[in-house]
Amino acid sequence: MTEKYKIIEENLNRTLNSTELAIINELERRFPRTDFFFEVESSKVLFHLHSIDLSDFKKNLQELMGRYKYFPADDNIFLDILSKIENIKSYGIKAGKRLYVDYDKERKVLNRKQKILQRGMYFYALNNDFTREVNEVPQEFINKIICGDSEEVLKKLPNNCIDLIFTSPPYNFGLGYDTTPDGIDWNRYFDKLFAIFKECIRVLKFGGRIIVNVQPLFSDYIPIHHIISNFFIENKLIWKGEILWDKHNYNCKYTAWGSWKSPSNPYLKYTWEFLEIFCKGDLKHEGSKDRIDITADEFKEWTYAKWDIAPERNMKKYDHPAMFPEELVRRVLKLFSFKGDVVLDPFNGVGSTTVVARKLGRRYIGIDISPKYCEIALKRLKEIPLCLDEIS
Repeated sequence: MTEKYKIIEENLNRTLNSTELAIINELERRFPRTDFFFEVESSKVLFHLHSIDLSDFKKNLQELMGRYKYFPADDNIFLDILSKIENIKSYGIKAGKRLYVDYDKERKVLNRKQKILQRGMYFYALNNDFTREVNEVPQEFINKIICGDSEEVLKKLPNNCIDLIFTSPPYNFGLGYDTTPDGIDWNRYFDKLFAIFKECIRVLKFGGRIIVNVQPLFSDYIPIHHIISNFFIENKLIWKGEILWDKHNYNCKYTAWGSWKSPSNPYLKYTWEFLEIFCKGDLKHEGSKDRIDITADEFKEWTYAKWDIAPERNMKKYDHPAMFPEELVRRVLKLFSFKGDVVLDPFNGVGSTTVVARKLGRRYIGIDISPKYCEIALKRLKEIPLCLDEIS
């Protein structure tokens, strides 16, 4: 059976000397070829790497370099190869070794397509009444901050006109927002929230996405993220996935009173919030390739659905108790929308969504009920130069 290897290339301006060849031969004798092997060419060395016990490899390499008195001032091919191995950050662990190939390969499912047809994909979202019509947003709403009740403002927009909705509704934790009370009866809270989300679904295009950043109220055992997700599922949207936004905020208590170091009532610690992602009608959002602005490295990093992003540091500056950071918005917009798309935030607050949308060449609509927050959002937007898309 042919083994698969990750190849590390060490280019040289010379041929290997006898000492280097002796060390290579000894290393290959001590380790199985299924772990690694060297391929020596006239001006380079190819190190074929499959798996390795790195500490054992280091120990053997140091011992051989000492035995052969191989300590060049520079151009140490073995230390160069070792450094390149250590700089590989993506690998699996198997039998105590770092595994560098096929460690992330999904298990093969025989007759996968047939089995998907048998059990059905997103069965809960079928038989919806969504249409593929596309309507333009009236020009008076484009690139605007609108002060008002989101439910009423959204009623003025036509069906199927928004590409992406990204928002974080009020937490209902008792935070000090400018106008609306935060900490009302949960039934009242969800009735109003879902009335707004109903309008969001209506104005979203076929294939458009709605992404909600939410933090459950763990202390009161209210799984807000599940309740919101259930609403969208009941309204025939497709659950695309969930991203964990890990803020690494460890300032939370270890236990409820009376249950320290006891199974009676331990308090679970959470350092993350959730981004719940839903699609209307189809998982695919149509767009032109020349309107893509995400890089290959960003795509590979951000499709791993755990994002390590520090919390917003400027909440005092903007006098808002619950802002998300611009980096969170940047990732969402680049991963889930095209340049020129219309981005809506119905709980815009002091405008982080609309600010990043403008920076990234998206069109935007921000709605908030607080005149104070809308003024701050407008001030932030004025500090950003117009991009070519807005000018044209």
